[in-house]
Amino acid sequence: MGATLSLIPELEDVVQHGSYDKRVETLRRITALFLDGASSYTEEHVDLFDDVFVLLIEEIETKARAELSGRLAPVGNAPVRVLRRLANDDDIAVAGPVLQLAPRLAEADLIGVARTKSQAHLHAISARPALGEAVTDELVRRGDREVARRVAGNRGARISEKSFHRLVQRAEDDGVLAEKVGLRPDIPAPMFRDLLTKATAVVRKRLLASATPEVRAAICDVLLKVSKEVGARVGPRDYRAAQRVVLALGRAGRLDEGTLADFCNEAKYEETVAALAALAKVPIEVADRLIGGEQYDPVLILSKAAGLSWPTVKAVIVARAQAKRTSVPGLDAAFANYRRLSASTAQRVVRFWQVRKSQ
Repeated sequence: MGATLSLIPELEDVVQHGSYDKRVETLRRITALFLDGASSYTEEHVDLFDDVFVLLIEEIETKARAELSGRLAPVGNAPVRVLRRLANDDDIAVAGPVLQLAPRLAEADLIGVARTKSQAHLHAISARPALGEAVTDELVRRGDREVARRVAGNRGARISEKSFHRLVQRAEDDGVLAEKVGLRPDIPAPMFRDLLTKATAVVRKRLLASATPEVRAAICDVLLKVSKEVGARVGPRDYRAAQRVVLALGRAGRLDEGTLADFCNEAKYEETVAALAALAKVPIEVADRLIGGEQYDPVLILSKAAGLSWPTVKAVIVARAQAKRTSVPGLDAAFANYRRLSASTAQRVVRFWQVRKSQ
């Protein structure tokens, strides 16, 4: 510490009369001196450095403050007052490193920044390796989409029930957020159920693909439990918009098997049914009733009559299961039945359905 004390007279002169360049040079010297001996300094020594840093950073440009922030941020006993000054800097280049890394910033310091500063500041805080509930509450309350996603994906962040509720609500319109929230091991069971119920088929598919075996089993269990409830609540589907899309594609000569497969892969169930009905030449009401049933056979018959390949038929079956929120068992048997089914037999059955509809 003798070297630090020897700098005090020089520091006083620099603060009172020194040029900008002299301030920056002195700041770098003090920073190097602190970092060289940080592990051996007492709190009294650190406080002395704190006083020095606070004096020196008052009138220096962003670049020098950002350099100081980057060097002090990871230090376990960095001076607290200067960390707070840097964390509250309006320029994220200055505030970012300490907000993301500085272990000595208290929860109250982080909450203060989260309540008053920019989304970039909140984004930096959300990347900290550990966050308490009070901080994440503020981040979720004020944060934009990217902040919410980063909080949800941060396993070191503790999330309160209130914030989980907010995240699940926001996830209705954000598939990426839904996936991140759904994969958290600490999500309360009722909210996990709510999330899965509201999630799109694409999100549920991603959750299943990304989850551990235990979480995957839980997802399947929840989906099976809610499928009957959801089915009971869902009224007749409205195919009018989907039929307009399919009719326009047909008129343009662009309605084919590839288009149907695209509808399936994009989880557009109404368009899938409308396209299959058009390709198989059956009324939409017939296709809706047949495809929405419990068995695969009507789907196989309509698909064979339309001359579809097995990959597209499988995509229709999967899209149907996703729309009903059910599993997809027995695909091997369905494939074998589809191979045995002749196009002529399928077309005779379809004609029968057409006749019954017209009677």
